[in-house]
Amino acid sequence: MKPNPPYYPLRFLRWFCREDCLEEIEGDLVEIFEKQYEHSPRKARWKFTWSTARYFRPGFIKSFKANYNTNTIAMFRHNLLLTYRIFIRYKSSFFINLAGLSVGLATALLIFLWIHDELSIDKFHDKDERLYQVLENWEFDSSVHTAFETSGPVAEALRSNMPGVEYATAMAPATWPGFDGFALSVEEVSIRAAGQFVEKDYFNIFSFELIRGDKDQVLKDKSSIVLSEPVAVKLFQTTENVVGKTVTFQQDRQFIVSGIFKGTPPNSSVQFDFVLSFEVLKEMKPWVDSWGSTGPAVYVVLKDGTDVRQFNRKLATFVRQVTKGEETTRTIFLQHYSDLYLYGIYENGMLVGGRIEYVRLFSVVAFAILLIACINFMNLSTARASRRMKEVGVKKVVGAGRKTLIFQYMGESILMAFLSLVLAVIIAVLFLPRFNEIAGKQLMIGFDQYQVLSILAITLLSGIIAGSYPALYLSGYRPIRVLKGALNHSTSAIWARKGLVIFQFTVSVILITGVWVIYNQVEYIRQQNLGYDREHVAWLTIEGRVKGNTDTFLSEVKNIPGVVNAAATAHNLIGHSWSMQGMEWAGGGRDDQVTFQIAGVDYNFIEMMGLEITAGRSFSKDRAGEKDKIIFNEAAIDAMGLVDPVGSTVNFFMGTKEIIGVVKNFHFESLHEELKPLFFILLPNALNRIMIKMEAGKEKEVISRLRGFYETYNPGFVFDYRFLDDDYQAQYAAEQRISTLCGYFAAIAIFISCLGLFGLTAFTAERRTKEIGIRKILGASNGGIIRLLSTNFTKMIIVAITIGLPASYFITRKWLEGFAFRIELEWWYFAGSGLAALFIAWSTVWLQAVKATRIDPVECLKDE
Repeated sequence: MKPNPPYYPLRFLRWFCREDCLEEIEGDLVEIFEKQYEHSPRKARWKFTWSTARYFRPGFIKSFKANYNTNTIAMFRHNLLLTYRIFIRYKSSFFINLAGLSVGLATALLIFLWIHDELSIDKFHDKDERLYQVLENWEFDSSVHTAFETSGPVAEALRSNMPGVEYATAMAPATWPGFDGFALSVEEVSIRAAGQFVEKDYFNIFSFELIRGDKDQVLKDKSSIVLSEPVAVKLFQTTENVVGKTVTFQQDRQFIVSGIFKGTPPNSSVQFDFVLSFEVLKEMKPWVDSWGSTGPAVYVVLKDGTDVRQFNRKLATFVRQVTKGEETTRTIFLQHYSDLYLYGIYENGMLVGGRIEYVRLFSVVAFAILLIACINFMNLSTARASRRMKEVGVKKVVGAGRKTLIFQYMGESILMAFLSLVLAVIIAVLFLPRFNEIAGKQLMIGFDQYQVLSILAITLLSGIIAGSYPALYLSGYRPIRVLKGALNHSTSAIWARKGLVIFQFTVSVILITGVWVIYNQVEYIRQQNLGYDREHVAWLTIEGRVKGNTDTFLSEVKNIPGVVNAAATAHNLIGHSWSMQGMEWAGGGRDDQVTFQIAGVDYNFIEMMGLEITAGRSFSKDRAGEKDKIIFNEAAIDAMGLVDPVGSTVNFFMGTKEIIGVVKNFHFESLHEELKPLFFILLPNALNRIMIKMEAGKEKEVISRLRGFYETYNPGFVFDYRFLDDDYQAQYAAEQRISTLCGYFAAIAIFISCLGLFGLTAFTAERRTKEIGIRKILGASNGGIIRLLSTNFTKMIIVAITIGLPASYFITRKWLEGFAFRIELEWWYFAGSGLAALFIAWSTVWLQAVKATRIDPVECLKDE
């Protein structure tokens, strides 16, 4: 048996060698190979390979250019012309596919912009890979609570004791209560701006671009202030020669401008207008420099090569060591800063998710909607396959291979996808302002390289997905059976088409149910009785002259027509404000580690907010010694295990207090949270906001009168107010956006699904035209014909509902678990969603079925 020469070198020779030389060269090489193989097979293969490579030179290489270009261009023109004729011939299918893919691509494009923006938040800092925030785990009540704030001295302790730290800063962020609005003044110009108090390395850590000043020097002096460019323009009308000028802070202290930064970009999770030294905050609030208090955020940049896992292991006992055993329940650790925006929810000390869940949700929704649009193309292409079977047969008879046919049909779908892209971009541009309004974003369709390549990739993938099944299905026809007219639609193809329709409506059912459940949960939140009256209540910050004359200011405000009541407080009633541990009481305390929320108030606050006293009394100006009294909520009394609390005493860092009352539990945090222990005390020096209750329907008039009075009473300060109800609703902005967006997505999914169902019904009616004509001649009623055309589709929709409802139950139940207070999943949510999907599908099918009943039997059968 003769040995075979090496396969790939021989194949390479046949590929490049000129036809007039190939036979002679190949014969010589094979003959030499066979002779050498007898002595050394390995040497024979190597010599054959080398000899083949030596012939790869201009004299022996054949010309590829002419044939390749001619064949490729001719084939491309042929396929393009054929595709155009098919689109023209089957206009209804063309427009259905174009509409479906355009809407699907537009939706995917908008979601892509949103996802890209979410993934880019806080990623712009130059030291992003080494930038971390210090988080704390607090151990109490047999559980672990993770906090994003820590003690102010942590930053300096890390710089001094941990060699792996390059930079560290403590910061009181603009998100602190009251820090979103300070008065900055220059001569007659006064504005309100959000500020941050930071340490000297702040601009070495974060990449907020300084357009004036040196990042190593701008915060070295505690009398310095760094302004954002927009604020500098408001105060000085320019950014030129501003450094060195003076800005008055809160009308009582002056700072020298040491730098100007460009401003915070939209993809920054923190937004602020100016920066002051952390030393200033220590003077304003001395407690921030104590290890026993928490509140500031701390950020660090690790040195190159530092292993963050080993670093966190060293931090496990750090607080205990630096406090010499005084703090034993707190453990600090580092979390990558730019990850916190998406991964910011901890349960019992473990990271469990965050906004990334919505990113994943919208990614799945975008893919599902795009897939539904692609399914329309698949279904309509395979349904109309019988009309193209002769084309396939003839092409195969004249030598077209299956790869050629697959290329043609894939080309049709890809061309359809790119035609749809043009329309999708127009749709996306038109709807982008509304999408930004719902999403709370400032997204733009920018044709940068990343966006263009991503959009083209999504479109190409859509075209490939849409054309994959039809291309494989159509190219698989056998030419003999096709030309004999013996083609039957295979059972597998019919079931595949049914399966795709079922998938479309399964997704629609899930989206309908999700929208209904989310809407009802949001409405539940909006209408929930919080235990206090938040309606028609505005609040403003205590500052300037008001700070030293709060009682006088409140008396004047109460006299304004339309004002029902007014009171001062240090708690905003819509979130965590201030907490403590270590309280002692009869029969327990300190070692029990119960965490109490602290609400500092004045005398009138409990009554004004409509809080219900269930035992004892409220604070009273007519009684002496009220500053030594305390009022708890029911959750606190339950946590302490007190049976008859009124009259008993508690002891903590503020001294000994007598319990004089118990208020009924009320929601002072979002409904995501369980009710927590809280107490009220009189704190006249710590109150930071005024709550003003107004008569219903007179809010505009009252605000106008308040503005005039405030500007007279507190000159140099901007009258800035917010309504308590708006702040409450802002806690659920994410849920409200999800509700609205899911409503749109559900409508889009249903629209695209119904487009496909409409096309399939029309095609079915067209194929069965003669059958319908015969049935009408034999006396079939219109109702019977409608049932004939709709029965199969109805069965598919019922199967989709059967699959979709359990899936939607699991998904919505998982989402609701994020709320401590939530609606119950009632059966009618799912029954209603199923019926809605069925009704929409019936409406689509019946529209075509009714049209089919109007067929004239004579016209149907006249060619028989």
